[in-house]
Amino acid sequence: MSLHALQETAVRYFLEVVRTGSVKEAALKLNVAPSAVSRQVARLERELDTLLFDRHARGMVPNAAGELLAAHAKRVQQDIERVAGEIQGLRGLRSGRVRVASTEGFAFDFLPTLISRFRARHEGIRFHLEVCSPSEIPGRIRDGEADVGITLSSVPEPGIRIELRHPSPILAVMASDHPLAAQRQLSLRQVVAYPLGLPPRDSSIRQLLDISCSRQGLQYLQAMSSNHANALVSFAAAGGGTIAFYGELSIRTQLKSKALVAIPLKDREMNERHLEVETLAGRSLPDAGKAFVRFLTDAIKASA
Repeated sequence: MSLHALQETAVRYFLEVVRTGSVKEAALKLNVAPSAVSRQVARLERELDTLLFDRHARGMVPNAAGELLAAHAKRVQQDIERVAGEIQGLRGLRSGRVRVASTEGFAFDFLPTLISRFRARHEGIRFHLEVCSPSEIPGRIRDGEADVGITLSSVPEPGIRIELRHPSPILAVMASDHPLAAQRQLSLRQVVAYPLGLPPRDSSIRQLLDISCSRQGLQYLQAMSSNHANALVSFAAAGGGTIAFYGELSIRTQLKSKALVAIPLKDREMNERHLEVETLAGRSLPDAGKAFVRFLTDAIKASA
């Protein structure tokens, strides 16, 4: 085996093929010709004297050797980022980058506001915020594409460290002139008497709603569905007696306008959801990432 094979360009191209599952897609991401990607992958395989991918009509999947190399390369990248962050940290938190993966609800209002507040203290820190489905976020962290994940609780994920797990109950959201708007607490039996704006069936809100309604023998009228949660909130705010569902952190700024109200629900299933702040188990984040995780978890705890 030639150690020259493990050069930066070849491994970078290899990792992009692992992430995208395709030479063509990797080339688009890297802004190079597909032939250049193919040459680098072929060179790695030749010098390591082993195939790294199973090639299929629909794309390329890393085999056992490819997965081993990918895991090593990701660790090396993370170590380089950590050391660079520590070097920058010698000058204080004056520079650095934090990559955040978040579900849509937290990415619309809560996180941008929090990032702005953090940068008011540390203006040299740059952020990248990517909106993902809850199921995608652990993979982004394991693949080294995100430093921090903010998501809603699901099954435990291998290789993921939970920095914070915090209650995130589902609230009934409606216009301030809705007939139920003056109530301090509601039951789903009261809510389903009105038309609803609902997210897709695979969302945590919809799953918990359906479980609770099934347990109680309740039926509801779906007036609008959307995979964009904020569209549903706007739909409820427009009036017409409609109700949507969301967490308080996600719409805190909108609630200050008094055009909307968000009312707690009595039903146990609607109170079983939790927010999670996730990082990669065993990884030491650069100083900027560590500082933001502390800032983020403190802000969430303070919101209770």
